[in-house]
Amino acid sequence: MTSWTQRLRGHPVRPPSSGMTRRKSLWERVHLDPWLLLLLLVLMTAGLGVLYSASGQRIDVVIAQGIRFLVALGGLLVLAQLLPATLLRWTPLAYGAGLLMLIAVELVGDMGMGAQRWLVIPGVIRFQPSELMKLAMPMMVAAWLSRHELPPRLRDLAVCALIIALPVLLIARQPDLGTSLLVGAAGVFVVLLAGLSWRFIVALAAMAAAALPLLWMNLHNYQRQRVLTFLNPDSDPLGSGWNIIQSTTAIGSGGVWGKGWLQGTQSQLEFLPERHTDFIVAVLGEEFGLVGMLAVLLLYLLIILRGLWLAAKAHDTFGRLLGGAIILTFFLYVFVNVGMVSGILPVVGVPLPLVSYGGTSSVTLLAGFGILMAIHGHRRFLPR
Repeated sequence: MTSWTQRLRGHPVRPPSSGMTRRKSLWERVHLDPWLLLLLLVLMTAGLGVLYSASGQRIDVVIAQGIRFLVALGGLLVLAQLLPATLLRWTPLAYGAGLLMLIAVELVGDMGMGAQRWLVIPGVIRFQPSELMKLAMPMMVAAWLSRHELPPRLRDLAVCALIIALPVLLIARQPDLGTSLLVGAAGVFVVLLAGLSWRFIVALAAMAAAALPLLWMNLHNYQRQRVLTFLNPDSDPLGSGWNIIQSTTAIGSGGVWGKGWLQGTQSQLEFLPERHTDFIVAVLGEEFGLVGMLAVLLLYLLIILRGLWLAAKAHDTFGRLLGGAIILTFFLYVFVNVGMVSGILPVVGVPLPLVSYGGTSSVTLLAGFGILMAIHGHRRFLPR
């Protein structure tokens, strides 16, 4: 955290002219990082292969996911062309629009699986505005802190707390506790990267721990049941404990090398619930074993390391804060999904990034990487 703070206190400067102009490569002209893009493409390709098995070998599901990936990659390319200064100017508008859409969900949102989380434009699209806030909210926090002295003072932290709390509370009311916590974490990552002292961090952690009883009292019954099931899945093996028992059984049965692609019994015989969305890691573990899971986790690690390197190279405070938060949030998605499927975290309904079936989530994730590439690709331009 110290290295981030030292960089944030510096001033952006233009690189000295060498007297010679080097011809820009194609990647530089389109402001894309080829290594990060390659890693993302490999992950998405592997994800389509796992999805084919997890969906019961339904090619239509794979094609639908592939089309979503293409749309998301188009969004990545478009966002990568934007100057960081342009992103900074648009941030308040994006945040305000996100809040309005969350309020619209509260008033006229579409119901599904017992929750009111979607907005529907008839005949056009059905989407979750909470996914958009995963980017708009950390952008707003980064924009605010980039205009003030760092490390942030108490007044600035209070404003950041308000920026974070508004979307978190609206999402929690849908109810969608998992997404609300992830959105909140994205904002908290920005604040941490701004250079908080460890004493302040410890104090905040103590306050959060003290607030846990209040949080427990305000949880819905099914949310409390998820926590209790996490603590003791065998208390209701045919009910609330079924998901986690089947997922851990599937992962364990894969052994070191796995049973082979399309050969998983737990997934192919439909013992495994939500196998093409939240629990797709269990399909991966059963069919490709420990080796397959480690290979995918290594791919995630390389993406995260490359992303952090790009964020650290940003030449302005807004870029470093936002880029770092985007990558840390991506890491949190992976950690939470793998943790809940393997039984070390409660089930919160978080998909595995770019592997689980889903449209809005894929678009949001790749949009975040597009913003990161814009920050890095335009790093020689100073904010206006």
